[in-house]
Amino acid sequence: MMPVIFVGHGNPMYAIAENEFTRTWQQLGQILPKPQAIVVISAHWETVGTYITAMARPRTIHDFYGFPQALFDVQYNAAGNPQLARRIADKLQQTNVQADENWGLDHGAWSVLRHIYPEANVPTIQLSLDTTKAVSEHYNLAKELQFLRNNGVLIVGSGNIVHNLRLADFNKTSGDDWAIAANETLKKLVLADDHESLINYERLGKNIGLAIPTPEHYLPLLYILALKNKGETTEIFNDAVELGSLSMTSFKFG
Repeated sequence: MMPVIFVGHGNPMYAIAENEFTRTWQQLGQILPKPQAIVVISAHWETVGTYITAMARPRTIHDFYGFPQALFDVQYNAAGNPQLARRIADKLQQTNVQADENWGLDHGAWSVLRHIYPEANVPTIQLSLDTTKAVSEHYNLAKELQFLRNNGVLIVGSGNIVHNLRLADFNKTSGDDWAIAANETLKKLVLADDHESLINYERLGKNIGLAIPTPEHYLPLLYILALKNKGETTEIFNDAVELGSLSMTSFKFG
């Protein structure tokens, strides 16, 4: 049974940085069981319909702008796994999953994975976020991925549970009061296994509304929550809010 992890991926520059967050990602690579493959649900691949990367050699996508050339020079050359992509598409009964030959690995995936598995020696595929699905539908889709955990596949959600770039202050190393409060609320609900409240996050008040102005960075957490089995442990890592309005808080289940 493989663990599942949600990673607050933060600033794209962390792909090439050495700091407290990236050192924790590096430590993860040392303590996690070596997976047969990785499936990433990233905040940065939104689609109409559900897609899965099915190419043998996914490209490294530099889906950002205004950063140093050194970041654009990074290539994360992990292989894909077309057979696993087909298996997932065949296995999911409630969702029509379509094969994608164009996307690759976006920075929500490779900026973290290049620290966890720097040799890029684990086949990696991505599952998209269907913008037409309700939050509960994303959660229920994730439930159907449980079989992967029994077959040596590491499932990674990559986003941020507090993510409001409009309120960000890039000179701040800590969080604003509302962001810290929202982060604490969401952590408590995760630790309490209160999935219903986390699915219905829009009912949780003003701070959560500021923390999740749009759902794409939050939804990867729900995929990982849905895969947690009863009685499994919860570990929190990189538990910090920075830039005023960005949470790096991350979770490992199992």
